[in-house]
Amino acid sequence: MKAYLSILRLVWPIALGMVNNAIMQFVDRAYLAQDSMMALEAALPAGILVWLFAGFFQSVIGYSSVLVAQYHGANDPNNERSSYHAALMLAIISGILSLPIAPFGNWILSLSAPSEAVLELEKTYFTILMPGSFFIYAQTAAAAYFTGRGETRLIFWVNLAGNILNAVLDPFLIFGWFGCPKLGIAGAAYATIFSMAVQWIALLFAARKTRLKLREFIRPAINCTLRIIRFGVPAGLYSVLNCLSFAIFVFVTAGVGEVDLAVSNACFTVNYLLFAPMEGFALGASTLVAQAIGRGDIHAAATDARRTLILGVVFVAFASATVLLFVYPILSLFISADVANSPETLASFRSLGLILFSLMAAWQIFDATDIIVSGALKGAGDTKFVMGWMLFSAFVVWLPLVFIVKRYHNTMPALWSTMIAYVIVLCVGTIVRWRNGRWRTIKVV
Repeated sequence: MKAYLSILRLVWPIALGMVNNAIMQFVDRAYLAQDSMMALEAALPAGILVWLFAGFFQSVIGYSSVLVAQYHGANDPNNERSSYHAALMLAIISGILSLPIAPFGNWILSLSAPSEAVLELEKTYFTILMPGSFFIYAQTAAAAYFTGRGETRLIFWVNLAGNILNAVLDPFLIFGWFGCPKLGIAGAAYATIFSMAVQWIALLFAARKTRLKLREFIRPAINCTLRIIRFGVPAGLYSVLNCLSFAIFVFVTAGVGEVDLAVSNACFTVNYLLFAPMEGFALGASTLVAQAIGRGDIHAAATDARRTLILGVVFVAFASATVLLFVYPILSLFISADVANSPETLASFRSLGLILFSLMAAWQIFDATDIIVSGALKGAGDTKFVMGWMLFSAFVVWLPLVFIVKRYHNTMPALWSTMIAYVIVLCVGTIVRWRNGRWRTIKVV
């Protein structure tokens, strides 16, 4: 029991931090739903596209936490700091590379938007978030340093403060409270970027003691940068493939109907509330495995990964059951005035919501297992497998199945059902890879 409590002390701030981020998105979309159903429809596709591009850079930068963790386990503080500074350099470069992406992203959005009105809202949201993604990268670099060292409580409190700020700003900027400009979906985007900037500045101040002299910085930082790129690029491609496959799925489902799409977007928002803590458990497993490998203790790495998995699965099972118990009150948060004023539309919204929530609960344990074990593999440096298995599972198994279902039974429940098969395939392959022990021979530092 003491070992599990030790893991929880590391993991709970990360998991709750991920939940904070999910709540931030939840609050954004709940406010947008009150603004209009079109704003809710636009937020998910545009948000996914931002993550498709920014998620690659963020994942590469975030892999610096594994280097920090392994150096921390090996009691090498100089290289810990060098890894942090290398991540900050990559954040600056990534921010510059993200600037010209907005026009290309707007073109992609134009290919699938259900209407011109929704397309304009999608473009507005994307055009603000994509150039502002530098603050996401910078916050990731700073958070990765403290995560690798196991100082996760600091990240949690900074993240919580930033997200509270976001929630406070939302109604002022979306609805124009107290004389502020009524910006609608643009206000939600500005609030998100500003909260991330505040989080980065706070973490930057907390890490001020990591500064190195120039002669101590250049060669180690270059070495750490190359290691981050070597192992982080597959991790970044994993995020891109994951997000791309999901984006394709969302764009495919956009043609089912406006009410169906709004319900699907609402359910995916809630799904992220369940998925987000699993990202925290995965990051915890990655950190624990990396620190144990840095100490040269492979047995501890395997044991910590197994215990983290048990805790994560127990949590997601309880959370899924809770969501099903309160499905209708949760759905009511996403019912806009135009839906509420139509009894027939309201009944369809609630009925479809119950079906999609039930399907979502069916895949959660498999999804949680894959996410956490994949996190452990990343902590050991086995990022190429994680990326390759995602490529196969998503683009060889899942998406062909999605297009078959769309052609012969184009309903939202049928399309959502394909995800159950997808996460089972992912889960089985990842477990097999962990158990065969190839990760034990990989050298990250």
